[in-house]
Amino acid sequence: MELVIDGVGHAYDGLQVLQGIDLVVHDGETLALIGPSGCGKSTLLGILGGLLQPTAGAVRLRGQPPAGTLNPFTYVFQDFALLPWRSVEGNVSLALEHHALDAAQRQATIDEVLALTGLSEFRAALPKQLSGGMRQRVGIARALAAKPAVLLLDEPLSALDAQTRDLLLEDFERLWALRKVTAVYVTHNLDEALRLADRIVVLSRRPGRIREVVTVDVPRAARSVAALASLRDRLWRLIRDEAASADREMALAHG
Repeated sequence: MELVIDGVGHAYDGLQVLQGIDLVVHDGETLALIGPSGCGKSTLLGILGGLLQPTAGAVRLRGQPPAGTLNPFTYVFQDFALLPWRSVEGNVSLALEHHALDAAQRQATIDEVLALTGLSEFRAALPKQLSGGMRQRVGIARALAAKPAVLLLDEPLSALDAQTRDLLLEDFERLWALRKVTAVYVTHNLDEALRLADRIVVLSRRPGRIREVVTVDVPRAARSVAALASLRDRLWRLIRDEAASADREMALAHG
């Protein structure tokens, strides 16, 4: 199944944030969105998941969702969005409670995603008892429990330290290989995008338009820093000047 983005634009109170976004997210691919601050990456992700209605254009699914899909779109947020009074298992269960599953089906799904994310032994723990990386694993497990057609990730690693980020990147790589998830991944981090994505969409400054779509043609098993260096330089050249201008604009606005 594919996600088709057709002429999408969006404005807030007359301020044009996105304009003329045409794109297809292919079945089973991970597509990363990068660009300078304020270019509309998170706004576009919200439109894809139905949290926002675009002021122009449309988003549609083409083809049939995978067997067993409970939600067409499921989010993973940077702030984890866990219920502090629920255990790990209880937070994962939340994604299943409004679907027509019997108790055995629900438990089997919970057990499967906890095992996939390395959380089985922490199922009874509360979020406050977990590290930031473990809390984000709970968010990922909850998202996977719904077997989404498209997984939407909004800077899921930005609140974590570098070591934890690297560990979770390894988890993402392993999970993507096991589940063949179709995903749209918003990030400011070029290295994250290069490690995870099949293609990287570079957005311009506001109003966000597609400047370029870069294919990461290095096999995943060979994606070392050295192997990705030329692609990283290319991405940085695409966003450097606009990122600096966006930073100056934000500093002046808050000065």
